Amino acid sequence: MAPITSRLPRIWAAAARHPQVVDALLGALIGSASLLSVLEGPRGIPGRGLTALDFGVAAASAVLIALRRRWPVLVLAVVTVAAAWAVATSGEIYVLTAVSVISAYTVASRRRRTTAWIAGAAAALVVYLAAVMYDPHVWDSSEALEDLAWMGMGVAVGDAVRSRRAYVAAVEDRAVRAEQSRDEEARRRVAEERLRIARELHDVVAHHLALISVQSEVAVHALRQRPDQAEEALAHVRRAARTGIEELSTVLTVLRHADDPEPSTEPTPGLGRLAGLLDSVAAAGLQVTHHQDGDARPLPSAVDLAAYRIVQESLTNARKHGGDPVAHLRLSYTRTGLTIAVQNRVRPGLAASPGTRTGHGLNGMRERAASVGGTLNAGPDASGRFAVHAFLPAPVNQGVST
Repeated sequence: MAPITSRLPRIWAAAARHPQVVDALLGALIGSASLLSVLEGPRGIPGRGLTALDFGVAAASAVLIALRRRWPVLVLAVVTVAAAWAVATSGEIYVLTAVSVISAYTVASRRRRTTAWIAGAAAALVVYLAAVMYDPHVWDSSEALEDLAWMGMGVAVGDAVRSRRAYVAAVEDRAVRAEQSRDEEARRRVAEERLRIARELHDVVAHHLALISVQSEVAVHALRQRPDQAEEALAHVRRAARTGIEELSTVLTVLRHADDPEPSTEPTPGLGRLAGLLDSVAAAGLQVTHHQDGDARPLPSAVDLAAYRIVQESLTNARKHGGDPVAHLRLSYTRTGLTIAVQNRVRPGLAASPGTRTGHGLNGMRERAASVGGTLNAGPDASGRFAVHAFLPAPVNQGVST
C-alpha cells in the first residue's frame, strides 16, 4: 500500500474537481461536531442532552457549509444572525463558532479585501454585542476575545488564499501571453523570411531568364546566316545562366541549417556590382544611359541590396515592356539618402494603362523600399514614359553595416 503522502496530490486533485461534494462532507462533519460539543460541553462546562433544536442547528450548519461557495455573503449573514440569537438567548455560541469562521474565510477568499474585512468585522461585532447583552460581565473575558480572534483569523487566512490565487492566475496569464507572443513573433519572422526569399528569387530568376530568353532568340535568328553573332549570343546566355546560378545559390544559403560546415562566402549584391548589371542588360539589347548626382558613398548593406534589386527589376521591366531599347537611370546621392529614377518609353497603347505592370516585380520593389524605410512610386508619367522613382533613406551620419 502506498504511503498517504504519495496519494495526497491525487486527493487534492479530486477535491478540486468536486467542490460541492467536499462542502457536503465538511458540512456533515461540522454538524456532527456541533452535536458532540453539546454532549461533552466546551471549556469545562458540563454537557447536556440533545434536543430537537440541537439537531436542527446541526442540520442547518451542514446545509450552510454546503452552500457557502455559491452565496458566501448571504451564508455569513445567516450564520451571524443565528449565532447572535443563540448567544443572546442561551449564551451558547460554541455550536456555531466553526460555521462562523468557515463562512468568514469563504467570504474573504472569494470577495474583495474591503468587502471581506467589513463583513467579518460586522459579523464579529454583532455576535460580541449579543454576548454582552446576555451577560455584561463577559465584555472583556478571554472567551469573548477568543471568538473575535477566531473570526479575524478566518478572514486573514481567506484573504491570503485569495491573494495567492490571484497571484498564481496572474503568473499563468503572463506565461500564456508570453507563449502566445513568442509564437506570434516566430510566425511573423517566418513570414518575413519567406517574403524576403520570394523577392530574392523573383529578382534573380526574372532578370537572368529575361536575358537568356532574349539572347536565345538572337542566336536562333542568326544561327544560319551569321554564326559568329549566334556564338556571341550563346556566350551571353552562358554567362547569364552562370551568374543566375551563383546568385540563386547565394539566396538559397538562408535555407541551410545553422551548423552547415560550408556556408557561402558570396558577397551580397549591391551598387558596387552595378557596372556588371548594366553590361548584362546591354548584352540583352537594352541601352542604359546612366547619370549620377552627388558622390557615391558606402551604404548600409540592406539599403545597398534594396537599391541594386530595384535597379535590376526596373531595367528588366524596361527590357520586357519598353517601346524602344533605351532606358534612363539616374542615381542621386544626398545627405539623407539615395534617390533612384528609371525611365523608359512604353509600347503604344500601354501608357494610359497604369495597371500594365503591377505584378510581383513592382510589388517586390515597393516591399524592398518599405523594408528599409523608403518609398517607391511606379507608373506612366505625363510624357508617355514609364517611370520608377524610389527614395531609400541613408543619412550620412548613419553607420554602414556589413
